[in-house]
Parts: sequence; C-alpha cells; structure tokens
Amino acid sequence: MVTPRTLLKLARKWQMVAVAGNGRRRISLPRTRSSSSVANKGHFVVYTVDQKRCVLPIRYLGNYVLKELLKMSEEEFGLPADGPIKLPCEAAFMEYIVYLIRRHVDIEVQQALVLSVVPAVKCCCDSSSFSSAAPVAENDRPVMICGF
Repeated sequence: MVTPRTLLKLARKWQMVAVAGNGRRRISLPRTRSSSSVANKGHFVVYTVDQKRCVLPIRYLGNYVLKELLKMSEEEFGLPADGPIKLPCEAAFMEYIVYLIRRHVDIEVQQALVLSVVPAVKCCCDSSSFSSAAPVAENDRPVMICGF
C-alpha cells in the first residue's frame, strides 16, 4: 500500500522532471470552457421547452423557420433579460429543423412547417371551449381544435 507521504514525494519528483523538460515551473491542465457558459465564435445558443441546449451557427438566423420560432418565443416567453433564449418547441423538433436547414429545403416546405407548429404552440384548449356541436367562429369558419 502506498502512503500519502510517498505519493507526495513521487508527485514532486515528476514535477521537477516536467519543469526541466519544458521550462515551466508547474504542471497544469489546460483550461476548457464549460459547456453551459459561452458558445464558440460564430454560434449562438438557444434552449428548447424540454431544457435541451442547442448550439447553432449564426448563419441559421436567416432561415425562415428559425425567424418564426424566435418570434413565437418572444410572444410566448418575452425577451430574456439575463437568461437564455427559449424556443417554443422540443429538442426532437429542433433537430428536424436543423436537418431541413442543412438540406436547403424550399421556402414552401418551411412555411408549411411553421404552419404546422403554430396551432401546437398557440393551442389554448380548456374545458369551456368544448361543445357537442362542431365549433364555429364568429365569421362562420371552422375553428381548429388542438388535441393530444
């Protein structure tokens, strides 16, 4: 069994060998950035509703779907003062968006994707809005019902 005193002697000996080899006084581990602190240069960080962290390139900000998600985020959560930007979607959906952005899909597909998200995000179904008859809006147009 190795005693603590023996370990200290070995550590000092290896420090002296390292100092002689590279000219520095101490051995230190390289400092790495924490994954929760700052994104790399040219990237930004957003969080999804299920608290997953997404690091995206800044060039994605020009994408229609991402612009619309950021607008929805502002409407739903407000502008963050000190906290992170939270998008109103789950991580799996965000991965799908990134996949589509990388594939350079047409604007029509992007618009359809945003339209499919809007009812799910803005759904405010409560028990008072249900009735036995088909719901009709004030202008006699059908109302979309959200369900799970």
